[in-house]
This record gives sequence, structure tokens and C-alpha cells, in this order.
Amino acid sequence: MEIAQTIAEFKSWRKRNLGSVGFVPTMGYLHEGHLILVRQAREENSKVSVSIFVNPTQFGPSEDFKAYPRDTERDLALLEKEQVDVVLIPSAEDMYPQGYNTWVEVEKTTERLEGSHRPGHFKGVATVVAKLFNIVEPTKAYFGQKDAQQALVIKKMVADLNMNLEVIVVPTVRESDGLAMSSRNIYLNPQERQAATVLHKALNQAQQLLQKGEKDAELIRQVMTSIITKEPLAAIDYVSIADAQTLEELSQIDRPAIASLAVRIGKTRLIDNTLLT
Repeated sequence: MEIAQTIAEFKSWRKRNLGSVGFVPTMGYLHEGHLILVRQAREENSKVSVSIFVNPTQFGPSEDFKAYPRDTERDLALLEKEQVDVVLIPSAEDMYPQGYNTWVEVEKTTERLEGSHRPGHFKGVATVVAKLFNIVEPTKAYFGQKDAQQALVIKKMVADLNMNLEVIVVPTVRESDGLAMSSRNIYLNPQERQAATVLHKALNQAQQLLQKGEKDAELIRQVMTSIITKEPLAAIDYVSIADAQTLEELSQIDRPAIASLAVRIGKTRLIDNTLLT
């Protein structure tokens, strides 16, 4: 496994490896959810590349950029076991050199949900992912369904800017009790970890109501909200039943839809979603 600590080092690797490259961009502190993406990339491409970069431009001033969990040595050991070919670990100075002034913004899709609660977040996400795509030149790039809005934003950017790659979205990987795997789960103390299962319970209830024939989106939102508010440690940022492509809130579930939510458990902000089928 090669490790590229600069953009120049990675580009040198890419010139020597002209076949299909599967790419998994990460912020590190890897878990099984990331490794599932890596394994699918391995199955579908001749080479696999992973990036580890905690992107400062997607964090707001009061968010957890400095506290975000990091353990590069552990991450590299995990990636070595998965037979990753190359890992890009650039510095912030390499990604955003002095005088950097160029940004990518995807409109409409970013205006709701995470976009309305985290101003500037998707500007940072779209910019760093566009830069990584230009550096890596992947054939396919892999993202998790847990960050559903992010995946939609990236797919839209790739389509609108005619980028020459395919975006693959892989189902959310969960713990045995349903909690979506996330690097931020490490912030939870044992009591909070138990409380966090309320997110999956609310999403499961939404799915069950739809399967029983309930189409009233507002009623389903109310049921989800009621489940979460019964948990004393939980504070809701949003509960959404929206069009699965545009993320416009629905009054009736008469098309492909996604139930999503953002909930603070103690000081930790968790997101999750499920496609309503």
C-alpha cells in the first residue's frame, strides 16, 4: 500500500496506474461503514484509493473540527488489511494553499435539512470532493447512504459539471441495535449510546406506517417526533419526510420518499435516514 502525503505524490501514482480506480473519500477514524465502501470498490475496480482528510471548510465555527476523532495509524492498518492500493493524506495547506479563492456550490438540493442547519457546510463538501475527484481521477466513487443529502449533492455536482465518473451510494451500515455507524458515535457515553437508538426506532416506525398504507406525511412526521421527544437526552434539529430526489417536504407520500432526521444526543449531533418503500 502506497501513502501519498501530497497532491503531487498522488498524481505521480495515478500516472503509473491507468486502469479503473475506485475511490472512497473519508475524514478518517474509519469504521465498518467505511470498510464496506472499500470492499465494494475493490470488487468493481482494478485499483482502490482512499483519502483521509478532515476538511476544515465543511465545519462551521461552533462545530467539532478540532475535536473530530483522528487516528491515522489505526486507519492505515485497517486499509492495509483491505488491500487498498494507495491512500491520500493531504495537508490543509496543500488542499487550500495561500490565496485559494475557488468554491463549488450546488443550489436547491443544499437549501434544506443539513443545508439550512449548517450554513456553508455543503459549499465546503462540494468543493473538497470536486478537488479530490480532480486529483484522484476515479472511475467510480463510493459514498454511504447515511449521508443521503451529501450523496444527492455530489451526484448533482457530477452530473451538472460533466465529471467523468460514476457515484455509487452504498446502504447504511448499522450496529446490532440499529444505530447507524458514524465516527461521531465515539462521543457518546454509555447512557447516550443507549438513547441514540431512538433515531432508528423513529425511522423504523415511519417505514412500518407506510407499509400499512399510511400516506399522510405530516402524520408520520408527528409520530417520529413523538418517539424522539420521549427520550430525555434527545433534542430534535429536524424530522423530514421529503421527495427522495429534490428533498422537498411532502404532504402525501405519492412518490419515492426519504425519511430523515437530525437529533442531538447530549452534545453529539447524529443524522440518519431511510428510503421509504
